[in-house]
Amino acid sequence: MSARLEAAFGKNRAALVTFVTAGDPSAEATLEVLDALVAGGADVIELGMPFTDPMADGPSIQAGSLRALKAGMTLKGTLEIARRFRAKHDGVPLILMGYLNPVLSYGLSFAEDAVAAGVDGCIIVDLPPEEDQELGPSFRDAGLHFIRLATPTTDAARLPAVLSGASGFLYYVSVAGVTGTRAAEAPDIGEAVAAIKRESNLPVAVGFGIRTPQQAADVARVADGVVVGSAIVDLVGQHGHGAPETVRAYVQSLASAIEAAA
Repeated sequence: MSARLEAAFGKNRAALVTFVTAGDPSAEATLEVLDALVAGGADVIELGMPFTDPMADGPSIQAGSLRALKAGMTLKGTLEIARRFRAKHDGVPLILMGYLNPVLSYGLSFAEDAVAAGVDGCIIVDLPPEEDQELGPSFRDAGLHFIRLATPTTDAARLPAVLSGASGFLYYVSVAGVTGTRAAEAPDIGEAVAAIKRESNLPVAVGFGIRTPQQAADVARVADGVVVGSAIVDLVGQHGHGAPETVRAYVQSLASAIEAAA
């Protein structure tokens, strides 16, 4: 694990992992929102790589991707946002999250370029372990963490394949469905996290459907990390270039709830 991720998940509480889409509603606005996430207490930041068909994402992140693409955001532009973020925030882990098509279009230099921009890891939502013979080695050779997804349908027979080659942390998708639509119950999440941790030493961050401070606190009691994305993207969609202060206050409410849960 990188020093930044190790520090983020090494506290005496769950880490707060936040998501925002690169370029929504503009590159400059994204940088201001990223500053707000840090100011609000985010421990890890996921920066979404906008894509025309984000099939695992619900209406909120779909809309965010479309706003970003309409504004002209590209994967090269996303890496530039990452570079500018890292120049300002040396200690906060930055994870790119998105889909395979833009990465393949960019080329196998993606991993090296991401690391050069200060990115710590990457989540490719639609890349199963069996299909990462090219991308996976390029990530590992460059020192870019390959963060895998597990879901409620990942059974004991499937879990070893998911864990093979994974690093950084494991993202547990708490519901069978798309982002931002509903949330699982904490006891169910706790059982799933415990089953994963019997097979792996990786921290387990839980996402999909977490919106309120109470939900964040409930998940924080049973997981190593709490991921909040759609609610933040909604705030950006509602407030546009005026979103940073609202985002900061919202993230601070989540961070305070997680701290209290510890």
